[in-house]
Amino acid sequence: MSATLLPDEIKFMQRMLCSAGCYTGPKNGVWSQAVDAAEAQLKTIADQIAAQLGQFDDRSERCIRTLHPKAQRAAREFLTAARGAGIDARIISGTRTYAEQDALYKRGRFGDTSPRVTNAKAGQSNHNFGIAWDIGIFAAGKYLTTKTPYKEAAKHKPASVEWGGDWVSFPDPPHYQLSVGGKSLADVRTCFEGGQPFVTT
Repeated sequence: MSATLLPDEIKFMQRMLCSAGCYTGPKNGVWSQAVDAAEAQLKTIADQIAAQLGQFDDRSERCIRTLHPKAQRAAREFLTAARGAGIDARIISGTRTYAEQDALYKRGRFGDTSPRVTNAKAGQSNHNFGIAWDIGIFAAGKYLTTKTPYKEAAKHKPASVEWGGDWVSFPDPPHYQLSVGGKSLADVRTCFEGGQPFVTT
């Protein structure tokens, strides 16, 4: 896998593995056996969570497995509860690298004529730290965009999760994120980039 990743991508993965408690080595963008072992450990943890809480559609599974283990657990608990209530919720976005976040930020800016999709640059979104995900709600296979079904789905979120629809300045009904004990986004970013834990156990 190291042959397919750029140094910045490896550094991002090293930070993610640190935040999950699977890696304590340098965050230097260099692939190593320690990184390989940490990635395998995180996969084992993800497999165990999935075996305990259930698996979902392929896209949801891909997105969930990009998250911090505690966020993986919360996301699966949410999907189980929402689907148990007859809501076809699916996770359509999980963790984003800094490069992916900047690519999204450029949409609708700098001469790009597509609609804007985010106001957050790299390091300014909880998606960058493995603790946030977005959902889509479907009916008869059709993606729903009105707020009502998203508000209904939010009733089934775990207590450890915050809903973007509750935000006053910029409501984001598809958005969910793991609570991190009152830490600011800047606090989380500092911990993430320094390889320090920021999710309470």
